[in-house]
Amino acid sequence: MHPELIPTGVLFTVQVGYVVSGMRSTKEAHVGDTLCHNRCTVEPLSGFKPARHMVFSGLYPADRSDFEALNHAIERLTCNDASISVTKEMSTALGLGFRCDFVGLLDMDVFHQRLEQFLVFLLSLSIEMEGAPPLQRALIVCLSVDLISRVQVQNPAQFPSNPKKRVTKCCYPNILATVIIPSEYVGPVMTLCSERRGEQLEYTFIDRYQAADLVKLDVPLNGQPVDAMATIVHNLKAQRVGRQFVGKLKQVIQRQMFEITIQAAIGSKVIARETLAAMRKNVLAKCYGGYITRKKKLLEKQKEGKRRMKRVGSVDIPQEAFHELLKVS
Repeated sequence: MHPELIPTGVLFTVQVGYVVSGMRSTKEAHVGDTLCHNRCTVEPLSGFKPARHMVFSGLYPADRSDFEALNHAIERLTCNDASISVTKEMSTALGLGFRCDFVGLLDMDVFHQRLEQFLVFLLSLSIEMEGAPPLQRALIVCLSVDLISRVQVQNPAQFPSNPKKRVTKCCYPNILATVIIPSEYVGPVMTLCSERRGEQLEYTFIDRYQAADLVKLDVPLNGQPVDAMATIVHNLKAQRVGRQFVGKLKQVIQRQMFEITIQAAIGSKVIARETLAAMRKNVLAKCYGGYITRKKKLLEKQKEGKRRMKRVGSVDIPQEAFHELLKVS
């Protein structure tokens, strides 16, 4: 192990290093590429596919003299995000700019915000998208007198306008999506999809409920159930949760002048129990001598008083007790 960089001929597992290649730009390296020696033949690592872009936008500097600064900023940002594809393009109205391809709308918004923070001048962002994937990735089939040609259009300026060629078909990218929503939002979502030229293939209701052995777990204190502490758990983990409940309550509830019985019960069946001892006053402190019957009389009087307090007294439950029960899964 070396904390500093040292030259080596090979990298092993958990080691971090870098290689010097003949690439002149980071765009030449793609996620999933396999590096090997030019004299070796290896199988590339499978499972990687190029990102499919569905949102396209154009970026142009407000001042054409700031094009190089914009180019530098985009190169810096795309180094950390390989899913963004950037190509230079020329617009007759806006001048030289960039065509940016994104996987989704969120990626485009985040990229634009980071670009604005990085630059000191304003950008004009044109989102060429109408709900579904836009026309910039359309496939145009043209029919002329002698042949049928197919043209892939990436810009509205490339749309065929030759009067000698007639456009017979236009195709644009589409996706097969599964939308899972609550029943109260079915109407608005179907309206949104129809406005975006979506075609409904299947419409089914999913029953999200399944049979389970659930029980109500009560937590009685001195035989009196506390509604705020009751919970519904699976029968398989009721024993464990009940023991955790009574253990937490024994640690949080303060001792009082009478004994407190903490239980966890399912119906009339007690599955866990803890006892919080009462605070005892030494009633024999003033008895320096005398008969034993005097001491027994004082102890019996104290015992009867505690029994009466347990019948009429209430257990003071601190707020921390409810917080501790919420932590028990």
